[in-house]
Amino acid sequence: MSEPRKILVTSALPYANGSIHLGHMLEYIQTDMWVRFQKHRGNQCIYVCADDAHGSAIMLRAEKEGITPEQLIANVQAEHSADFADFMVDFDNFHSTHAEENRELSSQIYLKLRDAGHIATRSITQYFDPEKKMFLADRFIKGTCPKCGTEDQYGDNCEKCGATYAPTDLKDPKSAISGATPVLKDSQHFFFKLPDFQQMLQTWTRSGTLQDAVANKIAEWLDAGLQQWDISRDAPYFGFEIPDEPGKYFYVWLDAPIGYMASFKNLCNRTLELDFDAFWGKDSTAELYHFIGKDIVNFHALFWPAMLEGAGYRKPTGINVHGYLTVNGQKMSKSRGTFIKARTYLDHLSPEYLRYYYAAKLGRGVDDLDLNLEDFVQKVNSDLVGKVVNIASRCAGFINKGNAGVMVDTNAAPELTEAFLAAAPSIADAYEARDFARAMREIMGLADRANAWIADKAPWSLNKQEGKQDEVQAICATGVNLFRQLVIFLKPVLPLLAADAEAFLNVAPLTWNDHTTLLSNHQLNEFKPLMTRIDPVKVQAMTDASKEDLTASQTDTGAAAPAGNGELAKDPLSPEIEFDTFAAVDLRVALIVKAEHVEGADKLLRLTLDIGDEQRNVFSGIKSAYPDPSKLDGRLTMMIANLKPRKMKFGISEGMVMAAGPGGEEIYLLSPDSGAKPGQRIK
Repeated sequence: MSEPRKILVTSALPYANGSIHLGHMLEYIQTDMWVRFQKHRGNQCIYVCADDAHGSAIMLRAEKEGITPEQLIANVQAEHSADFADFMVDFDNFHSTHAEENRELSSQIYLKLRDAGHIATRSITQYFDPEKKMFLADRFIKGTCPKCGTEDQYGDNCEKCGATYAPTDLKDPKSAISGATPVLKDSQHFFFKLPDFQQMLQTWTRSGTLQDAVANKIAEWLDAGLQQWDISRDAPYFGFEIPDEPGKYFYVWLDAPIGYMASFKNLCNRTLELDFDAFWGKDSTAELYHFIGKDIVNFHALFWPAMLEGAGYRKPTGINVHGYLTVNGQKMSKSRGTFIKARTYLDHLSPEYLRYYYAAKLGRGVDDLDLNLEDFVQKVNSDLVGKVVNIASRCAGFINKGNAGVMVDTNAAPELTEAFLAAAPSIADAYEARDFARAMREIMGLADRANAWIADKAPWSLNKQEGKQDEVQAICATGVNLFRQLVIFLKPVLPLLAADAEAFLNVAPLTWNDHTTLLSNHQLNEFKPLMTRIDPVKVQAMTDASKEDLTASQTDTGAAAPAGNGELAKDPLSPEIEFDTFAAVDLRVALIVKAEHVEGADKLLRLTLDIGDEQRNVFSGIKSAYPDPSKLDGRLTMMIANLKPRKMKFGISEGMVMAAGPGGEEIYLLSPDSGAKPGQRIK
């Protein structure tokens, strides 16, 4: 057996100037799943991150709130840490760039670069705010676009015509901070001589460390010729002072990536068995991976490896780049309620729903990922509740009642069990390659096969037959073992579900290698529901809570519209509903497995319905039309599958079948056309 790998993993540092939103969470969830997979396989995999806590924006926000920058970043770090923990993003260390380890490493790296001749100095001319007594970054300058004349545009580009320009080209420039007219002023700045590393970067970026699309983009910059990079800012600035240069500070983007090293250094200082140089030293044999968004590729694939090379440290093994998050096919929007903060999501929905949906959509590339909220509801409900959890819920009751919760030592489906075992290497390869979507497809394909096998064996029917109880126990024990395999494969994505499943299975925390064994003569614990369906109402509540001005959008509706059609206006129909309300109805083809009288009920029949991936119990008031309920057995009908379960005197009804007619004997169950199959959604 090969030696465990030594791996260090980072995600991009969240800026300590605002809340975490679902776009951010795409990266941290992706990274966490990959790290959990590595640990699941027995590798040493360390995951570090930190808040990016420096820069003018931090300083100005703290001033506006009447607190120190240190207080601001401490408050934000507490908020960020809580959000990550509740999404089960399991950092080995979550630190801050405003830390002594980062000050020391940033100074050390700068001095090594300076002493090796990789730092240049020259005077530059910038706008200066005479009231705030500070130089202004481009985003803190506003004025009239020199190309189209649009007012109130930022200092580097026009949002109306798209023109780019220098801040000095703006007409009537104003400081966005004080409103004062800025003046031009010279200042000595420090530059990292990036062109010194042109040759190294051309080789390194084509060495397999980057996805091909990213390497091609980097090649455009390399081919155009690299420029020196300004790494200094003038006081006042919240950050680290440059050694030997009073009043000059490191630009936030110099010490931010060094924050990866500092967070790990902080962990090493608290964990004696970890050696900093074993992971960051020039001769390190450990693996180092950064997960980042495509908007910061230049910093990580050009500036960062060049800094590491020049200072005598190792370079990353790989930089894994992902795209942006869109919601319902568009950029996240506060007005539409789709700019969703992590905490707002958590206030309404389980974090594992989002973890699974991201996994199901994330491939190896840098394409944007769309969080389609309708698809989100359907996919989670279908895959996790309807397929995976359904296997355990179908089988556990029979084992509990029929054999005191003990799984028998019988494999009733050796070929299917072997297929699960044979699929493991391919699923592992997909995880390793960060092709989570392929891994989820293969896992759900196995879940489909398991459900189809259980449906074919129909233990619920066999259990009613004399002398079939041993067969029922064999089927259900095998079903639980197949469920256990699926949980092992899904554990990196769904750690909470895995923990609850481990409690039900009465086993120690599962590892990847456990998929090679089966439980036999094994005592299970009581089965409790492992996951509930997403209620679309909660998704709507989440988007409502995210809207910037919900009240205004609701009240500005204008006068009520006339009915239009005179006859329709007089017809006493139910109140009109919006299309979105109707679209939320999940209408399915259902097979009536069994129809029977309900003892003590005058109007009800109990229907056992098969909707493809699970069976439902439904009470329906159609007894007067079907006095012999057995005639309904085997018939297809239509049911509303996402109706909230209703507790009745005779049990719980888990849906509603569709019928029409005036009542009494004239009630007709609606049926789909021939060729329909149980579980098909009716559009």
